[in-house]
Amino acid sequence: MTADAALAQIERLAVDALHLWPMPEGSSLRLLNVSENVTYLVEASGGFRAVLRVHRQGYHTRRAIECELAWMAALRADSVVETARVHLGRNGQAIQEVEGAGLPGTRHMVLFHFIDGTAPEEGGDLAPLYRQLGEFAARCHDHARRWHRPARFERLTWDDDAVFGPRATWGDWRDAPGVTPGIRAVLEQAEAAIRARLAAYGTGPDRYGLIHADMRLANLLISEGQTRLIDFDDCGFGWFLYDFAAAISFIEDDPRIPQFRAAWLAGYRSIRPLAATDEAEMGTFIMLRRMALLAWIGSHIEAPEPQALAPDFASNTAALATVWLDRLR
Repeated sequence: MTADAALAQIERLAVDALHLWPMPEGSSLRLLNVSENVTYLVEASGGFRAVLRVHRQGYHTRRAIECELAWMAALRADSVVETARVHLGRNGQAIQEVEGAGLPGTRHMVLFHFIDGTAPEEGGDLAPLYRQLGEFAARCHDHARRWHRPARFERLTWDDDAVFGPRATWGDWRDAPGVTPGIRAVLEQAEAAIRARLAAYGTGPDRYGLIHADMRLANLLISEGQTRLIDFDDCGFGWFLYDFAAAISFIEDDPRIPQFRAAWLAGYRSIRPLAATDEAEMGTFIMLRRMALLAWIGSHIEAPEPQALAPDFASNTAALATVWLDRLR
C-alpha cells in the first residue's frame, strides 16, 4: 500500500469515528500533520473546532496514552504550563479505539480541545522564545520530580538504549537514507562516545526523570501574549537536558545555536539550578537526539517531513559528529 493510499484509509477511519464524540452535525476533517501520528482539524458550523489525533499503530498502548493525558492534566491543574484539554467520547472515555476502513488492527484516537494560536516563525529574534522553552522545561522537570504519578505509569524511555539498542524505538540509524560506509564509521565512533559519556553521567534524580522529549518551537502555540505547550505524545523518561536537544531538533548545525543555547540556559536557570557539569554535557545530548532523528527519518520515510529532510541529513549528522568528537579529544 502506498503512503497516499494508507493516509486515505486513515482519513476514512477518522470520518467514520466522529460519531463517537458529541459534536455538531456535519463536522468535517482537514489534515493538519502526518508524523508519528495523523492529526486533523475538526470543524463544524457554529464555530466548533477540535483536533483529532489518530495514533500510529503499535507506538503506544492505551495505558501509555492515559498516562500522557494524566501528566498534561496535572501540569494544567498545577498551573505549571497550559496544555490542551480533552473531549470525552459519548462513552465517557478520553481514548477511543476504532477499527475498520480496510486497516488492520485497532487505532487509538483522542479528540483535543482546539487551542487558538500560531507556532513561532523561524525568522527574527528567536532568543526570547528559546528562553521561554528553557523556563517551560525547568517548570516541567520540577513538576515531574514532585508529582505522584498514577499507578502503573507507562511511557517511553529516551535513553541511549532506546536510540542505539537492538529494539531502538525509532529503528537503527544505519538504515537511514544516505548512511554510506564512511558516514557509518564516523557515527559508530559517535555512538560509542555517547554511550560512554552517558554511563559516566548517570541517571540521578536531579538530572533524569519525566520529560516532554519534543519541546521545540513547533510545539508552542502563541495567542494574545499567552504561550501554550502542545504535543506530549513523546513524553517519557529521559535526561532533563534531552529537552534542550529536542528544542534544536533538525537545526543542530544552525550558526545561531550558541545564542539559542544561552537563552535556553538563562530561562532554565531562572526556575531551576543547573550545574556546570550538566551544562558541559549538552553536546552529548545534542548528538544523542540528532542520531535518534536520523533513525526516525529512516523508519518514517513514507511521511512528507522525513522525505524532505532525508537528502543531506546523514552527511550533516556525520559533520556534526566529527566536530563534537574533535572537541572531546
